[in-house]
Amino acid sequence: MTDDRRRVLRPEAESALDRFKWEVAAELGLDDKIRRDGWENMTTRDVGKIGGQMVKRMVGFAEKHLTDDDRR
Repeated sequence: MTDDRRRVLRPEAESALDRFKWEVAAELGLDDKIRRDGWENMTTRDVGKIGGQMVKRMVGFAEKHLTDDDRR
C-alpha cells in the first residue's frame, strides 16, 4: 500500500519542495543535525517543526496570491 500523504501531486515541484524543506531546516538551525544524523534519525518534534513552518508559509503564500487575484 502506498502512503498517499507522501505522494507529490506535481512531480515537477518535488525538487523545489526539497529545497524549501532544507531552507526551512537551515532557518530553524536543524540543517547541520540533518546532515550529520540523516533525516531518518531526526525526532518527530524536529521534523514536525520543519513541516509546520513549510505549511504555514505555503498557506500564507496562497492567501496572498488569492487576495492579489481578487483585486484584479
